[in-house]
Amino acid sequence: MPSQTSVVKQIINGYYQVLKVLVTALMGVMIIPVSLQIFSRYVGFIPRYIWTEEAARFCFIWIIMTGASIAVRDGTHFEVEILPEPKTPRGKLIGQAIVIVGMMFMALTFLYYGYGYAAFGYRQTSELTGINMVLIHGVYLSAGVSWTVFLIERAVDAIAQFRGGRHDAR
Repeated sequence: MPSQTSVVKQIINGYYQVLKVLVTALMGVMIIPVSLQIFSRYVGFIPRYIWTEEAARFCFIWIIMTGASIAVRDGTHFEVEILPEPKTPRGKLIGQAIVIVGMMFMALTFLYYGYGYAAFGYRQTSELTGINMVLIHGVYLSAGVSWTVFLIERAVDAIAQFRGGRHDAR
């Protein structure tokens, strides 16, 4: 029987894979409105589509925030090395803690304000595409949730590696 830790890790890995598929699909979907917009500008027999700009913008914002979530999990986003390279495992753990706490502050900010922004969007509808604006406003709440989950995972992994004597953490 798998332990609770491995089950949680599998769920997080599954969520991470869904995000990777989502960002790839959004890149593919964004090609359609952008192509229609380009063709409508330069080819006279295709009508100008105004909704394409909004659809492309919505996809682009989701791509950015989903990509940022993937990068938080990979440990490739938001990290700037301003401190010298730690010489001891304890120093590495403290350095990781500083980075994780700083990123967590931003994640919780997105989570807190993203909820209000999504609620605000829920009460609106796009005039061009007709979709409920929670689909665009909710991206910030989604990013806050993803970042928080991935940062908690990174913190738990860093502590486990420190305690287990495996000091090859990210």
